[in-house]
Amino acid sequence: MTRTDEAGESAGPVTGRPRRPSWRYIGPGIVVAATGVGAGDLVATLIAGSRFGYTLLWAAVIGCVVKISLAEAAGRWHLATGQTLFEGWRSLGSWTTVYFAGYVVIWGFVYGATAMSSSALPLAALFPDFLGLKTWAVITGLTGLVFVWFNHYAVFEKTMTALVGVMFVVVVYVALRVGPDVPAAVAGLVPVLPDGSLLYTLGLIGGVGGTITMAAYGYWVNAKGWTGPGWMKVMRLDNRVAYVTTGVFVIAMLITGAELLHSANIALASGDKGLLALGEVLEARFGATTAKLFLIGFFAASFSSLIGVWHGVSLLFTDFVERIRRDRAAGRAAAPAPVPEPAAPADDTAAAGTTAGTGVTGKPDPAVSGLVTGAAEKSLPFRAYLLWLTFPPISLLFLDRPFGLVIVYGVLGAFFMPFLALTLLWLLNSGRTPREWRNGALSNVMLTAAGLLFVVLCVQQVRELPW
Repeated sequence: MTRTDEAGESAGPVTGRPRRPSWRYIGPGIVVAATGVGAGDLVATLIAGSRFGYTLLWAAVIGCVVKISLAEAAGRWHLATGQTLFEGWRSLGSWTTVYFAGYVVIWGFVYGATAMSSSALPLAALFPDFLGLKTWAVITGLTGLVFVWFNHYAVFEKTMTALVGVMFVVVVYVALRVGPDVPAAVAGLVPVLPDGSLLYTLGLIGGVGGTITMAAYGYWVNAKGWTGPGWMKVMRLDNRVAYVTTGVFVIAMLITGAELLHSANIALASGDKGLLALGEVLEARFGATTAKLFLIGFFAASFSSLIGVWHGVSLLFTDFVERIRRDRAAGRAAAPAPVPEPAAPADDTAAAGTTAGTGVTGKPDPAVSGLVTGAAEKSLPFRAYLLWLTFPPISLLFLDRPFGLVIVYGVLGAFFMPFLALTLLWLLNSGRTPREWRNGALSNVMLTAAGLLFVVLCVQQVRELPW
């Protein structure tokens, strides 16, 4: 039995025969990187560059390596075990389900309004006399809903890749336009902490590109049709290319902040509106064409995050609902057994330790099968969560956000990245993962460092909430 991938080429047997890494397979990593880097991340990097010049460039590079480690761990879990990440979380205890349920409902409600507003800002600036900001916000939300509702993963991936291309060209163009100081940039690769830079440094390392969509990476890997350890090398190449691209985004924005804002002592407001201010600075220095081009890149960054969340987090929610439904129907909690130690394998397929599309028990995993065939994207839970991300948040566009909701949203959001890093560390060092694909020393160091970093950022975020 064989399957055909999106490029129309044979993707090999569904038993997960090892694949050679190839550029033509690149896709899910670009999707997760584009979704994770939003307008807020770009302005945070700009502000770091405007305050400290090139001094924190090294932190951007380390942040890229941290994200590669996290996304690789999520993808490795899906491919090595044949299970989804939520199934792994379920095996750690019911507390993970309680946390995820609260997170995905409240976070989605508030994030929906945030994503729509962010996507609307550059459109309102590009067409100032056409429609108001709130109208643009509603239009972007509805556009994202319709696009994800009626398209399958292959179209979604191609669209995200196109948006990444726009982001890349615009951000790199602006960085080259302002003229990078190459010697200063090289000097910025040496770790230094100027006075007052600690939080900005931690934010650069942990904040840019780090959201719930990193957990969605494994789901997109399966939706691409990659199942089984035979795709491990392909996944790793895909992941590295994606986050190196993210690193280029971050470095380019840091250069822009250092050259355009730091040298002129210009301060930007935090939040997405800071990018509008940058557009005004670019127009004053380089003309209206450069400013408009930047606003187009701003929109590509914001809208790619919107449709990425609409698709990826809806897959997570679908898996959550379907597993709860199956557990209730079976009258018992899902609790996968540890993987037995494998005997010496006779070939590459045996070495994989599991069959593609199956869990560690060897039984077919319907969630993984549904991701591969696209059935999950047509399911009721998937479309219900799409509606939840779109229509209830529209009310927040016209009302001030309730104080209590802001607090709960902030707390749940702050805890997610530590939750992701530490649970991946747990899962990939236990009998839930075949021995061949458990963490090595480097993976353990990187995930432990990421977990500690995100705990510090979590504490800081909670402290800054308007209690």
